Amino acid sequence: MSEPPPPSLADQVYDRLLTQIVEEQYPLHSRLPPEQMLAVSCGVSRPVLRAALARLRDDGIITSRRGSGNYVARRPTRQVMSFVPLGSITDIQRCYEFRIDIEGAAAGWAARRRDEADLAALDVAYQRMDQTYQERALGVDADQMLHLAIARATKNAFFQTVLESLAQQIGFGMRLSRSLTLLADPDRQALVQSEHWRVIKAIRDQKPDAAADAMRAHIAAARDRMFEGAAKQS
Repeated sequence: MSEPPPPSLADQVYDRLLTQIVEEQYPLHSRLPPEQMLAVSCGVSRPVLRAALARLRDDGIITSRRGSGNYVARRPTRQVMSFVPLGSITDIQRCYEFRIDIEGAAAGWAARRRDEADLAALDVAYQRMDQTYQERALGVDADQMLHLAIARATKNAFFQTVLESLAQQIGFGMRLSRSLTLLADPDRQALVQSEHWRVIKAIRDQKPDAAADAMRAHIAAARDRMFEGAAKQS
């Protein structure tokens, strides 16, 4: 297997600026230096700097205000940095973006097509997740079991195949999310379980739109819990 290509200059600048944001050299809601000054301090051209800034904007780390500059909108929590390497943050976010659309659609189809066996499988997975929280265990397997049970309830093998093929990447994000939840106040665990329960209830009640919305909201919230300063901190 060939070696991965070395990071581009823009990637290196992205990592450097993200590190400075995490270390609060640029605190939340503060303005970054002007582009020319920032390019000089990073030792790169302005086009390279702009590519790095564009990536930070895509990730929701910074936001631009017309005529005013770039501001820090949110940053990864310090706990995140103890679990994953800096360069993984973008990949994790992209996986969550993908899951929001795919699993939201899956939940909607599951609500249309589920049968009693599917509902029983959802209940078993939910109860197992409850047990892992009570035992202060990570419970990634139980979490993936629930999401796969929803995919199976669609009666569309493509949903299940996609989730199974991305099990490693999805599991990595779940491991991070659940690790952060275990470190947080116990109320966080109840909140996460209530998100799962809303999905299950909508599927049980055969409400496709509600099921899709609940799943999208759950995955988006899991993504946002990695950050301080996110618009919806839950």
